[in-house]
Amino acid sequence: MHKQLSLLGITLAALLFVSACNSNSENTQGDEQAETKTFQSVSGDVEIPAKSERIVTDIYAGEFLSVGANVVGAGSWIFGNPTLKEQLSEVTDIGDPVNVESVLELDPDLIVVMSDEHYEELSQIAPTIVIPYNTTTNIQDTVEMFGELAGAQEQAANFIQDFEEKAAQAKEEISGVIAKDATVGIYEITDTGSFWVFTDNGGRGGQALYNALDLDAPEIIQSEIIDTGEVKELSLEVVPDFAADYMFITDYNPDGTSDSLDTMESSAIWQDLDAVQNNRVFINDFDTFYPYDPISVSHQIDLFVKMIQERSEENGE
Repeated sequence: MHKQLSLLGITLAALLFVSACNSNSENTQGDEQAETKTFQSVSGDVEIPAKSERIVTDIYAGEFLSVGANVVGAGSWIFGNPTLKEQLSEVTDIGDPVNVESVLELDPDLIVVMSDEHYEELSQIAPTIVIPYNTTTNIQDTVEMFGELAGAQEQAANFIQDFEEKAAQAKEEISGVIAKDATVGIYEITDTGSFWVFTDNGGRGGQALYNALDLDAPEIIQSEIIDTGEVKELSLEVVPDFAADYMFITDYNPDGTSDSLDTMESSAIWQDLDAVQNNRVFINDFDTFYPYDPISVSHQIDLFVKMIQERSEENGE
């Protein structure tokens, strides 16, 4: 009988413990001592730490670093981002695609990935959130979401304030340099010779130019690309239709052996563009301008302002 009462007491204690944990989870927003909280994801509601200490992610390292979170593992391609090089110095490369064993060894308390390819395996290691590409469409919403994920809302608010102040200052710096009615376009030339025009939320500097600096795209790019959210490959013959006064082009040439850019620049169609004749075409490094995490976008603002100012001086404007 005594043994049965002891077992009953243990069972009740366990039930009370579970109940307390559930209560903590449900009241996270009003209780700073709560250990977990519920995050609504595309995979359903997921219980995650109220403040994560060890985060593993495939592509969202910059997003988490922007709110001061501790990223212990990140996908391979992130390490090619020169803007994040120093901050990633002690972060482990978990491969691309994600190597589940590498993730396990890092003992994370939160995993955030873009793809659900290994969701079942990863969710056995730690709470796993899937954030699909383009879930957010601006830096403010991005930082807020990752601040919530990491339990770093104060750091997120600080980053947003600093970002908006930088954007306002940058707009002032170029206000007398670039005409109010001037248009800007974002493009990419690849090693296979394809030429693309991009949106305001597809990397390549779109968020910095269109959102932070509040510059305008040509009407056709606004209506067919930005408003639809779809990038478009252009044949050389139609490039003039999508040309802007200022053209910013990322050069995707990973092996350094492609002559696609030289071929395009030597064509008569290209040479006739107003942006070419007015020396307002900018060829930019892919690794620097492809990323669209908040830290990289903030850095891109500085780079765009500098190149616009320097080109204006070069042109004697």
